[in-house]
Amino acid sequence: MRNCIEYVLRQDKTSELLTYVTGPYCHDEINYDLVYRTFLEEKKMWDKDSGRMYAHNIISWHKDEQITPEQALEFGKEFAENWFSGFQTLMAVHKDKDHIHCHLVTNSVSYEDGRKLHNTKKDLERMKQLTNQMCRERGLTVVEKGKHFDGSQIEKGEVIAWSKDKYNLFRQQVKDSFVADCAMAILKALENCISKEKFIEKMKQFGWSVNWIEKRKHITFQNQDGKKVRDSNLSKTFHLDISKEGLENEFDRNRQKARDSVNRDSRSDEELAGYYRQVEAACEGADGVTGASDGRERRVTGEKSEDERVYPEISGKDTQAENGKTEVILRELRNARRNSEVKRRNSSFDNRNVRNAEVESIASAEQRRFEEQKRLEEQERARAARRRNKRRSGPEL
Repeated sequence: MRNCIEYVLRQDKTSELLTYVTGPYCHDEINYDLVYRTFLEEKKMWDKDSGRMYAHNIISWHKDEQITPEQALEFGKEFAENWFSGFQTLMAVHKDKDHIHCHLVTNSVSYEDGRKLHNTKKDLERMKQLTNQMCRERGLTVVEKGKHFDGSQIEKGEVIAWSKDKYNLFRQQVKDSFVADCAMAILKALENCISKEKFIEKMKQFGWSVNWIEKRKHITFQNQDGKKVRDSNLSKTFHLDISKEGLENEFDRNRQKARDSVNRDSRSDEELAGYYRQVEAACEGADGVTGASDGRERRVTGEKSEDERVYPEISGKDTQAENGKTEVILRELRNARRNSEVKRRNSSFDNRNVRNAEVESIASAEQRRFEEQKRLEEQERARAARRRNKRRSGPEL
């Protein structure tokens, strides 16, 4: 606590005009030694000078925010008097950075009744709501989720780290960061993944095991070196939705994409088959023109037409050219049929994969429901057995 107070009141970070203490404080000067002794005396008065000694909070504004250090101090006073009512709180505005921020160090023992200060996660969320409301009342900017200070959208995958050390790590040594490596592996695994089981299998191929348990809120990823990353950490750092619900939604989108691809291929096959039928009809029509009934009879009997007798060389060339064109068309038709058959088989294979994945997903869900039902039944049997034992072990009259 002493070190924290000393840091907050450093002269190179603040000035005497930008400091204040709420609650009992009988000294004219504000320095770290006097504030420390005042906090400690209050603790000893209530015999609570051990355990958690203080709470340290920071209210920070963007570098482009139109706020003065004096306004920031008044903001901190109002917040402390509302939120930390009954507790001594030291506040100091720092202006050594490119953005103004206000430090609040609160004594963990109340000077009114000696109760200890406790803040839960829900309390932290309410603190955020209070500061947002105070900003709106003053016409200051309120941070919106997924947006920068200027209101522009944060791009998917953009590094947003609330820890200074973590942010520097990502900026300077992203290649050596196992957290960044985990995020990259997840993005690769999600490209065509259509089920939880396939996702876990792909992550294992990339060197990451996935601890995805239905009863637990978060997913934990662990690499071969034993380093762990939680899904909430990845979501906050990289502005990605890597929660259970977010991943399940991504699986659903990938399944829909696969179905749409199969439908498009089926329509293409039908259109291509119609085109082939038209080509075949055209080829048959060409054969009928060059081979009418009387022509076929003459070829059988060996007779020649007048044109063939007068211009034998021209007639032969025309026939060869016509036959060559027909052969080219038929060859292209056969090749196109083979390609269509290959595409059809591939589409069928992809469709089977989608159906199998859906069956596996349904089976997994059924298995989970069965196991949950079995667990509930066992618990009920155990409770019934305890009730029976309790009745049997009652006092005899």
